Amino acid sequence: MSRWCASLTADDPVGQVAAMGGRPVPTREGRHALGLLDGPGAATGPYRVGDVYAIGEVTLHNAPELRSRLGADGAPGDCSDGELLLRAYVRFGTAGLAAADGMFALAIAERDELVLVRDHMGARTLFHAHAGTGEGAAWAASTSLRALQRWPALDTGLHLPAVRSFLTFAYLPGRETLLRGIHEVLPGRCVRLKPDGTSVEETYWEPAEVADERPAAEHAGELRELLESATARRLPAAEPVGVLLSGGVDSSLVTALAAKLHDQAVRSYSISFGGDAPNELAYSGLVATHCHTEHQVLTVPGAAVAARLPETVALLDSPVGDPLTVPNLMLAEAVAADGMSVVLNGEGGDPVFGGPKNLPMLIHELHRDEAGVDSRARAYVDSYRKCHGDLPVLLTPGVLAELADAPPVTDLLTPYLAQGQMTSLLNQLLHTNLRTKGAHHILTKVERITASQGLEGRAPLFDRAVVDHAFRVPPRLKLAGTSEKWILKEAVRDLLPATIVDRPKSGMRVPVQQWLDGPLRELGHDLLLGGSARARGLFRQDTIRSWLRREGTLLPRQGGKLWLVLTLELWLRSFEVGA
Repeated sequence: MSRWCASLTADDPVGQVAAMGGRPVPTREGRHALGLLDGPGAATGPYRVGDVYAIGEVTLHNAPELRSRLGADGAPGDCSDGELLLRAYVRFGTAGLAAADGMFALAIAERDELVLVRDHMGARTLFHAHAGTGEGAAWAASTSLRALQRWPALDTGLHLPAVRSFLTFAYLPGRETLLRGIHEVLPGRCVRLKPDGTSVEETYWEPAEVADERPAAEHAGELRELLESATARRLPAAEPVGVLLSGGVDSSLVTALAAKLHDQAVRSYSISFGGDAPNELAYSGLVATHCHTEHQVLTVPGAAVAARLPETVALLDSPVGDPLTVPNLMLAEAVAADGMSVVLNGEGGDPVFGGPKNLPMLIHELHRDEAGVDSRARAYVDSYRKCHGDLPVLLTPGVLAELADAPPVTDLLTPYLAQGQMTSLLNQLLHTNLRTKGAHHILTKVERITASQGLEGRAPLFDRAVVDHAFRVPPRLKLAGTSEKWILKEAVRDLLPATIVDRPKSGMRVPVQQWLDGPLRELGHDLLLGGSARARGLFRQDTIRSWLRREGTLLPRQGGKLWLVLTLELWLRSFEVGA
């Protein structure tokens, strides 16, 4: 298990890779160097096609189709997924990348450039940084943020605008990271790093709205075929598969399709928080019985969350303020302990097909007085209900002063919410959800947590062809009145009990406030009021004390807000980031 790093510089590129902790791999001599890093990941390489070398973390779900497109002479039958993707790129350019379907982050040493490629949806992360100018210009890239943090040429530190973004969204929704000077490659992009320090970004795939007014039954039938194909391609050969089953329609349909299509055992996993915490175990149990899976319920006590939160946060290249991170890690451990290498999940249904969180935005659109995309973007930020409205009393005056001239967080959203490729408001919202929360929260969290246990977490609903079809389905068939994801439900109605298909989405109630009042109380006080947090100077201590005492008008959402602040503090400590 490993990750990778790469360097482009005239000044000892192999030494730069070694300084990041990489083990250099053989390539042609020149400005490039590629290396493998210790740590959980799927990196292999180098791959070579002619004079072009590459290294990457590559899992392809449509390898047979790519081989067929390349022909017998273009792709040896025994070549790895990474080499196959490189061959597609060398033969067809970015069109070869667009034709792939999978999870990949690739660095290609081509002529005097370093080319970075991230998969269509953003299942695997990829970062780059720049130092120097002119003849002294240098680039470094890696799938590991920690590796770039170690790069001696980079003068980095805390990037305050990213702090504000995290507290607004509970993740970082664009190119920025919490480390100054390090940027994330966006999904569906090919970035060419040049020896003079410049770069060129090319979009090789982006979802596009297509008017397709076929009858609903035809859309549902085609979607069903695509869902079956997406699930089948993600099933491991000749071994059991795990499925994370919450009991909602998305995870339930993936479970049902896996049980229908796999020729090996299907094992489903659910979580419980015990006690009186509301849960969906009755629904997940019903689905497991209906699909004849080997079902396991994992109880997650608050004490385990408190004990394991620091190590879980440390796994993530960018923090995610999701209280399910520790339960997700414990589920991954349970799947790995059962000897499986692949675990499927139902992620993607909401951002791709129109989940209920779009309703507040649609209602806002009906009643808003101010026209323009900026008003829409502000409403989208408000719909998150995180810490954005609290920033004036949460951040210290010094931090607020430094942020005064920073671009507003709404700038991260306006490219998707403006009239462009997407003309309908619902499709604009889905595009935003896919390219922000989907790529920078859902998929990356799943990938890092499952990789830490030697697993691959695979999401059939984020399949490229499924997403392309979703933007061909008329919006009225995705959100039919107040019935969300209508077309998705119609496509799988025969697979599941009506109780599962037709019930409203409720979600799992995570007892965050109970944890903060109980097993996490001491850790929260020590971290957020301790010397390290005070020295960093991000948060007003009076506000933190008030939240910890559950004072003021912030109830009942204090728990979620404290969780964000606590997660950020743990991440900053793990990465040893000061002011």
